Amino acid sequence: MTAFEPKIIALVCNWCAYTAADLAGTSRLSYPAHIRMIRMMCTGMIDSKYILKAFLDGADGVFVGGCHPGDCHYIDGNLKAKKRILGTGKILEQFGFEPERLRLRWIGASEGPEFQQNMTDFVTAIKTLGPGQTNNRMVL
Repeated sequence: MTAFEPKIIALVCNWCAYTAADLAGTSRLSYPAHIRMIRMMCTGMIDSKYILKAFLDGADGVFVGGCHPGDCHYIDGNLKAKKRILGTGKILEQFGFEPERLRLRWIGASEGPEFQQNMTDFVTAIKTLGPGQTNNRMVL
């Protein structure tokens, strides 16, 4: 039997979390390769259906990374995202998914080490939970 290798989708803000990921890379800070990153202009653009589809298509976890409150380039997009993510988490629970499989974090553009730590912690948490409950395995 092969070891469980989680599939994680990261929906990240272009201006902060994605830039932090780039900084982590240029600083040679390694984090697990289980992350499939999708750059969004703002976390406020993340519709719940994107998250639900990721889980239904076989993702074991979804990470959302955005600007710190008060630093959003689109005024309050990250605060809108926070409300949406909380609601989506409740929907996921109703379908039997563990709420720990969805994580929202604020990561500034200059926080490469913070990005690395968040990714490492999230992958560890998902490995502890084991595979998601959907049988379809994502091909990414």
